[in-house]
Amino acid sequence: MKGKDELIKIFSIRLRGILQRMDVDLEQLQEIRLRVDKPLMIAYGGREYFVAESGRISLDEASGYVVDKKELLETMEYIANYSLYAFEDELRQGFITIQGGHRVGVAGKIVMDGDKIKSVKYISFINVRLSHQIKGCAGEVLPYVIQGEEVCHTLIISPPRCGKTTLLRDMIRQLSNGTDYFPGITVGVVDERSEIGGAYLGVPQNDLGIRTDVLDCCPKAEGMMMLVRSMSPRIIAVDEIGDYGDIHAIETVLHCGCKLLATVHGSSIEDVKKKPLLQKLVLERIFERYVILHNHNQVGKVKAIFDARGTALYEGRGTGC
Repeated sequence: MKGKDELIKIFSIRLRGILQRMDVDLEQLQEIRLRVDKPLMIAYGGREYFVAESGRISLDEASGYVVDKKELLETMEYIANYSLYAFEDELRQGFITIQGGHRVGVAGKIVMDGDKIKSVKYISFINVRLSHQIKGCAGEVLPYVIQGEEVCHTLIISPPRCGKTTLLRDMIRQLSNGTDYFPGITVGVVDERSEIGGAYLGVPQNDLGIRTDVLDCCPKAEGMMMLVRSMSPRIIAVDEIGDYGDIHAIETVLHCGCKLLATVHGSSIEDVKKKPLLQKLVLERIFERYVILHNHNQVGKVKAIFDARGTALYEGRGTGC
């Protein structure tokens, strides 16, 4: 992963030393979690580990370095460049996106203004979710998603931390740039939580291709409609669909002739059918392809690919993302 030094610099001085001493493959490092008066933890290769002051990682809770309030506040100062006020809009959504496209989630006391969130104060929990690009990881999936000269409406179904956003990102990049067997086409991305493009000051830090337009920090439903009206995309890509607004916007997008790439949490098509708002899309066979991921032994494995009728087109040889 590029930008290791840039990433380490957002932490307090003491935590920088601990993280610098960790002997891990940064491409497998998914999260770094800080909680006041709790052990320092990481998500690594699909598992959780505690980090000792020596930098050694283990499953032993007692070995974990305990993060105090001062270190967490110092970390927040570095993240926000000593001006949390400048990030007030992002904090209302519960995260800040930093250079490199990494997302810093925060939790603490919520301050309300009527029925709307005004701000977050007394921040006591930080989760740094690392942004990863694995170029080419969608290579084995794309032939199942492309049919002739068209892209199929595709839903990626995945449990948390199984690489769905990484797979979606590379699908966007390859479809935008074009491949040996498919010409590049215009893709519109609604990146509600800055996870797909990892935009910093409006510029995606991840490579989404040369024909891709991005709406960053925009609600999915509104963003899909904005792209249809203004950017003439052939494909619209969104992460983690599920609420009523998303479903209504999806129906409109389909009627406009756009193809859809989307993700949802779950382990199977049956899981998706249990979600009341998504059930209709499955039963009406709106999605032409379902890509199922899992993380058995390796993050981002493709378990299976099905067509709209539920017929298996591919069953896992362990393709990894």
